[in-house]
Amino acid sequence: MQLYNTLSAKERATLIEEAGLERLTISFYKYAHIGNTSVFRNHLFIQWNELDVLGRIYVAQEGINAQLSVPAVNFEAFKAHLDSISFLENVRLNIAIEQDNMSFLKLKVKVRNKIVADGLDDHTFDVTNKGIHVGAEQFNELIEDPDTILVDMRNHYESEIGHFKNAITPDVDTFRDSLDEIENDLAEHKEDKKLVMYCTGGIRCEKASAYYKHKGFKQVYQLEGGIIDYARQVSNKGLENKFLGKNFVFDHRRGERISNDVISKCHQCGASCDTHVNCANEACHLLFIQCEKCASSMNECCSDHCKEVHALPFEEQKKLRKGKGASNKIFKKGRSEVLKFKK
Repeated sequence: MQLYNTLSAKERATLIEEAGLERLTISFYKYAHIGNTSVFRNHLFIQWNELDVLGRIYVAQEGINAQLSVPAVNFEAFKAHLDSISFLENVRLNIAIEQDNMSFLKLKVKVRNKIVADGLDDHTFDVTNKGIHVGAEQFNELIEDPDTILVDMRNHYESEIGHFKNAITPDVDTFRDSLDEIENDLAEHKEDKKLVMYCTGGIRCEKASAYYKHKGFKQVYQLEGGIIDYARQVSNKGLENKFLGKNFVFDHRRGERISNDVISKCHQCGASCDTHVNCANEACHLLFIQCEKCASSMNECCSDHCKEVHALPFEEQKKLRKGKGASNKIFKKGRSEVLKFKK
């Protein structure tokens, strides 16, 4: 019985191209109490592999977090399978605004300690005791209220290319970093202010809302469906769009444009730009913002050193990497001294 990938990303890309079928990029999450996570993980892999689902899915005792793509022709069968699982029946599916058949090239279903790493060693709060969910229309009204504090629960490299007007955007690398920072900064407003949060699809806000309620915040709200569903509601209902720029996404696209505003700069030359790339040097892979001009002159690399390495024959590059641990710069998300125009 197959429980893991047998094809490389390159082989899968070829099959997708040959099939010629449109695929839908989808994300969803659900906090729930799952008993045997390994059995549940294997069940998902078997069922979804048959439907040609690809993506990155995390399963933990606190729930499931999924980002995936599925052939459009298999969507109804995929939805029927979700509905057959009691706690996933009618779960909200965030369908990407911009579709890309190559958004995911492997099916990875992994068991984790948590579906959102939070660094917390506090087991006294119930993650399902969430804040009040609001749709786009109520969200727009709330964030105009002078008694509202709007907080972006994402990381610095996400909010750098796009965020809501007047939002607090913590300069943090991880979700776990933001939890204590926000609580400390807003401690005096636990009683008198409305704490309104948003993130990509809602999963981080939901955990944060339960945590802040546990910490004594009296009025806690979160944007239902996150930025992804907000953009869809704004379009469908003709509402005012209060989001500026791009929404960072965690697949090969790296971003969906929500408004025409470009609020960030190329990290190499300072030109107006909001295109995230990974350094082409296989030993680096640093995530940073790069304009087309710099991509051309730097051969899609983050530094002169990486440009020199990337220009070497492939076998020579392999020799240079031999015996060295894999670079973790892909996780540094623009925190490199070589980037002159990183804010």
